[in-house]
Amino acid sequence: MKVYATTTGLVVETGGQFLALAPALDLDGLFSADDPGAWLRTALSAARTLATGPVPEAPLRSQEVWAAGVTYLRSCTARMAESQNAGGGTFYDKVYHAARPELFFKSTAHRVAAPGAPVRLRRDSRWNVPEPELTLALNARGRIFGYTVGNDMSSRDIEGENPLYLPQAKVYDRSAALGPCLLVTDTPPPPGTEILLEIHRAGRTAFAGQTTLGQIKRPFAELAEYLFRDNTFPRGCLLMTGTGIVPPDSFTLQSGDEIRITIPPIGTLCNPVA
Repeated sequence: MKVYATTTGLVVETGGQFLALAPALDLDGLFSADDPGAWLRTALSAARTLATGPVPEAPLRSQEVWAAGVTYLRSCTARMAESQNAGGGTFYDKVYHAARPELFFKSTAHRVAAPGAPVRLRRDSRWNVPEPELTLALNARGRIFGYTVGNDMSSRDIEGENPLYLPQAKVYDRSAALGPCLLVTDTPPPPGTEILLEIHRAGRTAFAGQTTLGQIKRPFAELAEYLFRDNTFPRGCLLMTGTGIVPPDSFTLQSGDEIRITIPPIGTLCNPVA
């Protein structure tokens, strides 16, 4: 089932139909449920059919967004290159091979751009890229119950200047985008699932790349388990799982670009750059 957040409530796409849930049912209820799939099936018993599809918002309400870094070899080599002059040429490699993953706070709901809404570039950065990532939906118990498309915007020059600047490179207004929906399922996407990135500029493709989930080093359950160690999320959370697509060092986003990230089982997340 695909769950869309809208300005008027939750809409579920199932069996070729769009069904609006009761207004009292929201994403906090879904993320708090012990069994989100069962919660949805119960909610659908009182849903009403819609004639047209929804205009989606970002699929979160009270949830924090966290992210995992250096989970793909391509990301590891890119981080090593960008931080070499700051003494980071080896420790990203150590993180890639370590037992403990890199996990960091990414965003609160008010910093997240909805599908179709602009993401932003930091004004004090000269080198900015999107990071297309499969994003896990985790309930309050840490159970993976769904997936969405995420864009972890990153200021590579700030991160490369000093690894301690990671929060400034990653966390700012509209530094993330999520959507277009939550794919709620007990079946993980297979390793062959593609993640595709296209960046359009002035009507042309400025960059395109792709990877597959089979290239990620760490199991999703392992990332979730580490995130929930000595940490609580009463309304659940979302966890970006890292990127395997890195544009060349000569590329940086510009205002007016359009970022399109597609993960076929979920859909396409499209955002202009402010």
